[in-house]
Parts: sequence; C-alpha cells; structure tokens
Amino acid sequence: SGDLPYRHPQRDRSESGHSPRKRKRCSTMPKIDLVADLGESFGAWAMGDDAAILDLLTSANVACGFHAGDPRTMDLTVRRCVARGVAIGAHPSFPDVVGFGRRAMDLSADEVRTDTIYQLGALSGFAAAHGTRLSHLAPHGRLGNLVATRADYAGAVVDAVAAVDPSLAVLAQDGCLADAARARGLSVGIVGIADRAYQADGTLVPRTEPGAVIHDAEEIAARTVRIVTEGRLVAADGSSVEVHADTILLHGDNPTAVANARAVRDALLAAGVEIAPLAEVLAERVGA
Repeated sequence: SGDLPYRHPQRDRSESGHSPRKRKRCSTMPKIDLVADLGESFGAWAMGDDAAILDLLTSANVACGFHAGDPRTMDLTVRRCVARGVAIGAHPSFPDVVGFGRRAMDLSADEVRTDTIYQLGALSGFAAAHGTRLSHLAPHGRLGNLVATRADYAGAVVDAVAAVDPSLAVLAQDGCLADAARARGLSVGIVGIADRAYQADGTLVPRTEPGAVIHDAEEIAARTVRIVTEGRLVAADGSSVEVHADTILLHGDNPTAVANARAVRDALLAAGVEIAPLAEVLAERVGA
C-alpha cells in the first residue's frame, strides 16, 4: 500500500513452513500481512471496490477465472497490485462461476491438481506481463474448505504448487493443506479470518448458521487485534480458542468491505502492530 516500502514478494522467502502451535513472538512489535480476495468481477458484472481496498493491503488473492474473474479483470487487478507494491497470489477454485465457487463438486484429486495448475498458469502469465511474479496461492470457497479436511484434495493442490513454482507460499487454515504443504517443504501462511465466527475446535462456523459472518466494523477490528496480539478469540459457544495467523483475510465482496478493512488496519496500527508483506512476516516467524 501507499505508506509501505515495496518489497519484491519473492525476496527473503523461507523454503520451509512452521508449526503455528509452536511459534515464538519476537520482543519487537508483532507483524501481520493483510490480504483480500480481489479480481472477482466478471465481464460487465462488478464485484467489490478493488481499487479502494488495495490501498489498505499488503497482499491480494486474485481470482483466476474459475469462480470469478476474466482475462481483462485479471490483467487490471495485477496491474493495480504492481502499482501499489501489493503481493499477488492465485485464488484457484472449483470450476463454478454460477455458484461463485461455493458449491461442492465431485471432482477427482487429479482434476483438482490440473485445474489448479491451469489457474496458476493463467495468473502467472499476467504477472509476467506486468514484470512481477506470484507470491502465494490461497484456495477459494468450497475448495478452500475441503482442502482443510480432505487429504487427497490437499495433496493435489500441493502437487500443483510444487510442480509450477515451489517458492510460492501456501495460505491456509490449520488442517490437511497446511500439513501437506509443510511436509513437501513449502512455505505456509496461516490465515485468520476477521469477519467470520470460529467454533471451539478452531474451524469456522458454517455460513449457513446464524452469526457465521460478522458485519460490525468495530467488532471485526477488535477480534483482529486479539488474533494478532494474543493468538486467541472467543468462539461462538463462548469458549476461548487459539487462533494464530500470519495473514488476516479481509473479505472484499460486500458493501462495507473498504470501511471494515480501514477499521482493521487502523486498529492494528493503534495496537502497535506492524503491517508487513507476507514474505517478511513468514521470514520473521521462522527465524524467531
């Protein structure tokens, strides 16, 4: 973003992951990456205010055409990210434009692998056209949910990343994908989701349940600060649950997205948190 020095997303990346349950916090101010899902417009249909929210981010997950996005949208989104020094990541999905990638599909593991390679290749082309490279991959929607619990899908995504560019970090919640990526020596960034309620086991409350999505900007900001500074949250049942994160996901597909993102960023800075590129955050975690 405009007030942060540009750092190339490929520099200083660790080649190995880390265990989120055994992290050491540095004595200096904590660091966190801020990421949002962008480039989710399609043709004449617009989704979100990407230009505004990009000024508040250090990373972006860019749709690759399977749930949203098209060549023009991908090109524009990558160009905007490069102009602001925002790290670019692929946001692959099931092939489900109609359902925005949020429906279950009975794909084989090999279909998941090849679909992921296809989407990585598409976005990598636009990154190269604008003189940069991808920094990470973050599965979208239903695929993103299933890779946390299905070892075959997790392995398929990891196989795709390792084959295309093993320097990419894999963004995930704790689960099968994070474990499989670490086992292959890939860098892993654990995602904290600021506007979603958590269950006592650390998983997200399903969107179909009441209270799953949090809309109040002040509450979202306060929860984010607690994730980053304490590594804990109050779960939906009132219990205290561990929630560690290397990056905070700010959803960009709702009318209050920019206001929420600004509230989160302001609250983090007020709490003494440094907002930094993902590669810098991961390098510090591994070296701590």
